[in-house]
Amino acid sequence: MIDKITITASSKKRAIFSENHLNFYMKYAFLVFRSLRKPFFQKFVSWMLRKEKIDEDKVKDVQIKTFPFRNENGKGLAGKCKIKGNIFIYPRRLEFCREKTQELGKENINFYIKSRARATLIHELLHLKYASNEEKVRELTKRYFNIFAKHQHTQNSNGHKIAKMLFT
Repeated sequence: MIDKITITASSKKRAIFSENHLNFYMKYAFLVFRSLRKPFFQKFVSWMLRKEKIDEDKVKDVQIKTFPFRNENGKGLAGKCKIKGNIFIYPRRLEFCREKTQELGKENINFYIKSRARATLIHELLHLKYASNEEKVRELTKRYFNIFAKHQHTQNSNGHKIAKMLFT
């Protein structure tokens, strides 16, 4: 699946952001890109897909969007899965990241960004099988993310706090 992960940016949105915002969102996208392509995570995703009996060919592409997306209700979206197998992953807003950097520090916000991207990809992949069963997808996302986190080589002192931010 590693070859299906790309970074995409909307030219319309690019025009409305300042240079500072553009730099932030590009760094965010590359951090997500690198974390989703890590061999250990890719191995985990392959295992999860086999365990759930989801054919890897169902995934057409995984697009890391450079700019945030707001739903009709005004809430930010972490990810989206189209029936055709297109998965989109969106960043948190700059303001959120600034606030959390003050609270958690730069190392922890980077850990949060990587964790959020991984949890989002897990979530959207599960939607390929459990299309409209959001409750089941959320339950399985939490379960699989916790399995991955337990076997991750890097430990983070605020890992519990960050997991709580992801799943509440």
